[in-house]
Amino acid sequence: MDPQDRDRYSRQILFSRIGERGQEALIHSHAAVAGCGALGSFHAAALARAGVGRITIIDRDYVEPSNLQRQWLFDERDAAESIPKAAAAERALGLINSGIEARGIIADLRPDNIYELLEGAGVILDGLDNFETRFLLNDYAVKTGTPWMYGAAVGSYGLVMPVIPGVTACLRCIYPKPPSGAQPTCETAGILNTLTAAVASLQVTEALKLLSGNREAVRPRITTIDIWEGAIRQIEQPPRDPGCPACGRGEFPYLEGVYHAPISMCGRNAVQIHDRRRPLDLADLRQRLSRLGDVRSNEFALRFAAPPYEMTIFPDGRAIIKGTTEPGVARSLYARYIGS
Repeated sequence: MDPQDRDRYSRQILFSRIGERGQEALIHSHAAVAGCGALGSFHAAALARAGVGRITIIDRDYVEPSNLQRQWLFDERDAAESIPKAAAAERALGLINSGIEARGIIADLRPDNIYELLEGAGVILDGLDNFETRFLLNDYAVKTGTPWMYGAAVGSYGLVMPVIPGVTACLRCIYPKPPSGAQPTCETAGILNTLTAAVASLQVTEALKLLSGNREAVRPRITTIDIWEGAIRQIEQPPRDPGCPACGRGEFPYLEGVYHAPISMCGRNAVQIHDRRRPLDLADLRQRLSRLGDVRSNEFALRFAAPPYEMTIFPDGRAIIKGTTEPGVARSLYARYIGS
């Protein structure tokens, strides 16, 4: 190990369960962070400070002022400029640790890009905000044998569960289908920033165990926490379900693109549309839309106000329609202002 690295990570090396050998493994490891919001921004910062040599951050969204209460890598400048979270995270990690490779990818995790975006990752950390994409991630993880750390947080309550393909139950063993009915979100129930830090810390710790060569230390347990009540509970994960569509029967419909629809975004009163399969010329689009309403843009995205709605449009044709949770309304606005 380089003497500079030995000094930088000395306090982590002194922790006997990592030691110099484990730190060396971390330096040569690759972790992926899927979603860079309240959980994912903490994941990325903690992994960078721990010396994980390569970090891939995938996120489709941009920084807003309401994010700053709980999203750990971003500042007021990022929010004022509507910088995509993946780009802001890459910039921040470069300042935290210039000795690692951090790559922010502004993208929606989809069946047609998930292999490319997650290739080579030794572990994936879940910072996502919807079950559709989590089921896609679970399909990928089970099929490729990649461990991932499920996490969820809302209000003061959070949950963490490691998924080790072939060893533990997978997400679809626990949740065969996405939860039905209205679910609490950050927008309806609020969230404490201390909760996101606690849940993300547990996820990152499990990831560090794997990446440092301590897989046997990962226990197949579901951890729940109520940060307000000061309550932490752990139960053993149920065994793998032989009838599970993913890890039991080897069926991967989310990975094969069987299920794909506009996604209502957690806590955002917004819908994401990503049906267009060709890139957009944002300069041309800005010129067209400027006659119809207020338009702002930067190198990453274009924002168009069509009250009571607001559209943020990305070069890959993806758009976030704010002001509705109805996919039909979002599709109509997309077709009206961007095209089919």
